[in-house]
Amino acid sequence: MFAPHPPPDMVQVPIDGPDVTEVVASLGFGHTLQRRPFSADPERLSLSSYKQGNVANFSIIDSTLREGEQFATAFFDTQTKIRIAKALDAFGVEYIELTSPAASEQSRRDCEEICKLGLNAKVLTHIRCHMDDARIAVDTGVDGVNVVIGTSSFLQEFSHGKDIAYITKTAIEVIEFVKSKGLEIRFSSEDSFRSDLVDLLSIYQTVDRIGVNRVGIADTIGCANPRQVYELVRTLRGVISCDIEIHLHNDTGMAIANAYCALEAGATHIDTTVLGIGERNGITPLGGLVGCLYAANPEYVKDKYNLPMLRELEDLVAQAVEVKAPPMNYITGSCAFTHTAGFYPHPPTLSNPAIFEVVNPEDFGMTRRIRSVPAV
Repeated sequence: MFAPHPPPDMVQVPIDGPDVTEVVASLGFGHTLQRRPFSADPERLSLSSYKQGNVANFSIIDSTLREGEQFATAFFDTQTKIRIAKALDAFGVEYIELTSPAASEQSRRDCEEICKLGLNAKVLTHIRCHMDDARIAVDTGVDGVNVVIGTSSFLQEFSHGKDIAYITKTAIEVIEFVKSKGLEIRFSSEDSFRSDLVDLLSIYQTVDRIGVNRVGIADTIGCANPRQVYELVRTLRGVISCDIEIHLHNDTGMAIANAYCALEAGATHIDTTVLGIGERNGITPLGGLVGCLYAANPEYVKDKYNLPMLRELEDLVAQAVEVKAPPMNYITGSCAFTHTAGFYPHPPTLSNPAIFEVVNPEDFGMTRRIRSVPAV
């Protein structure tokens, strides 16, 4: 047996380079660096003191009843749409986006029925940048119209065949018409991250000048990463004054991280769907985004949304599209708050759950479980 060495005397060692306090201050976190032992206090684990951009000032536009209808196994009849719309409203999303009433006669009737529900959430519909679609949309009773047109060279050549000059002219016509009806209006490019930046900024500045409520950025194929999202939103924020909405596909698993970075950069509205359903791999999942934003600012998110309703909402949509939420699902999955004991003499989760949890399960109506296994 080797006897342990006595602890050495503590000495201060000079380090070349900038003072760490100055470095932290230069990052704009607005707090004083404090030298104190780490504590698993949930207040210290919260990132609320690091708020940037609109992480604590945003709106959710839930598109389960529009983007979600493009999911591989989705088919929502009228009554299912009404149940989902009411559940989204009870959860507290600020906007509910519906399929274009120009898509079919049934879509038009469903849009009118949901508009009659008297929801607290604003009801929007998503249309092509075309006057025929706009005329149909404004007659349904919606609170606002979300207009979209492809701006990348791929979509200009292989989708609608129109150039930027035509897109800008048509956008102005549609926006002014919708505004004349007293409705909220958003103009969005499609395939934004493969579009020419000069074209994008030119169009966005034009529609901003004529009074659009929001402009939209769409990562239509899910190719963007957080740095690209931050840079594009931040650049756009510097040249327009209206709100910024972002629609993020999840083909490479980046949707939640990209949404968070968009808010940090100055976006104001995030598109989501329940369980992230949508075309191909879907878009930003409502539960995952809310969990991410809760970790950054729990009190703000708790006051904003009816968090215990999340599981009921997800179960409703899962049943409607005939899927089961995976056990690792954000917040509501059966494994989300399951801890395995037996690898430690005194399981730390039992004494202080915050050691291994950034989310308090009770705030979402969930229950923590401790799974015991024999110690190795």
